[in-house]
Amino acid sequence: MNGQAETRITERNRARAARMKAAIFVEPGRIVLDEKPVPEIGPLDALIRITTTTICGTDIHILKGEYPVARGLTIGHEPVGIIERLGSAVQGFQEGQRVVAGAITPSGHSAACLCGCLSQDGPDTKYGFKPMGGWRFGNTIDGSQAEYLLVPDAMTNLAPVPDDLSDEQVLMCPDIMSTGFSWAESGGVRIGDTVAVFAQGPIGLCATAGARLMGATRIIAVECVPERQQVARSMGADEIVDFSKEDPVDAILRITDGRGVDVAIEALGRQSTFEAALRVLRPGGTLASLGVYSEDLRIPLGPFVAGLGNHTIVTTLCPGGKERMRRLMSVVASGRIDARALVTHRFRLEAIEEAYDLFAHQRDGVLKVAITP
Repeated sequence: MNGQAETRITERNRARAARMKAAIFVEPGRIVLDEKPVPEIGPLDALIRITTTTICGTDIHILKGEYPVARGLTIGHEPVGIIERLGSAVQGFQEGQRVVAGAITPSGHSAACLCGCLSQDGPDTKYGFKPMGGWRFGNTIDGSQAEYLLVPDAMTNLAPVPDDLSDEQVLMCPDIMSTGFSWAESGGVRIGDTVAVFAQGPIGLCATAGARLMGATRIIAVECVPERQQVARSMGADEIVDFSKEDPVDAILRITDGRGVDVAIEALGRQSTFEAALRVLRPGGTLASLGVYSEDLRIPLGPFVAGLGNHTIVTTLCPGGKERMRRLMSVVASGRIDARALVTHRFRLEAIEEAYDLFAHQRDGVLKVAITP
């Protein structure tokens, strides 16, 4: 074989090696596994090799066309991986180090970040705020359902994983646990509070756990699926209301002897659950909402008390950054929460289309799926 032929073969092999498998949004109703180039990193970035990721309910909104993203985008925002390459300006990390990055990846230097509003990060805007600007993975840049992921602003967003924690133990930290806890935090749950959590999907379950950690002493979980009811009890629910058997508003008011709850957490993103959460609030209570809504919400006049009930309605997009991830992993390491129960199914990346079909149709008792190479 002559030298020119060998050179051509080497170049083809390099080109092949510089490509990766990724779950790509094609059009509403279609996310497929395909190949695309491995990302090139800048001075402040890191490239991580994904070891475990998962599918989120928000990804299903994208799949259905209910939340718009660019065609050709790699989906996913919950990465656990190993640093493959570091940008020339990145300090404090090493290649080969095991890390997580949050679903929210703030720049760390915008006006929003500097006032503590990391999820609304807008470093390239006039005033430094941008709605949902901190959510970049699988939204405005390529995401984590791939073999490799570019992490922007690596020194702000990468957090080392303790050696004694497995991938599945920390898999919920980037989004589900952070989001669920943020509801309890933004809702201002206090010691001795009574809290209702509407829907016990993965985020609702983490909201239940977060309410317990914040000091709530009576947590009412609204859920009809027996398997989820069981997990809810293990995560801290004291009472279960099965909405398929009774009206949840009537049940919660009965349980609280007509008082209502201090904090109601809406974890589904539907008009019916939002309204029910408002109806069970005591005067002066707080409704913490982060359902991803796909249509306009209406506030009913009666439970809103014509605007005179001293209610607080707060929306939340979970914070990001490495300190948030460190704190969440500390909660896991302490044994105060074990999120491994949320991983009900496991798939290889090559079978991610099958995983999407299962998760989108909520078959076989699925809560969360772990996706590995």
